[in-house]
Amino acid sequence: MRKYVEGEPSPADLSAIEAEWPLIEAELSVLDAEITNIYAADHGGPSPLDWRRLRRAEARVTRVAAELAARPAALREVA
Repeated sequence: MRKYVEGEPSPADLSAIEAEWPLIEAELSVLDAEITNIYAADHGGPSPLDWRRLRRAEARVTRVAAELAARPAALREVA
């Protein structure tokens, strides 16, 4: 096993990131959809599909955040 080096993430930090990864990934999807809409503004505006993609990404963030909040306290205390 690798020893902890100061300045690098500890095993507890890495575990917390792994536990929250679904939310991080969902938030990245929102960011990607927002960027797509911004760039689409230069080409006639976002299409209905672009807006749908953004709404779905936002709904996914809400759903995943609720799932994480509903986890037992013992699993949330990793961070």
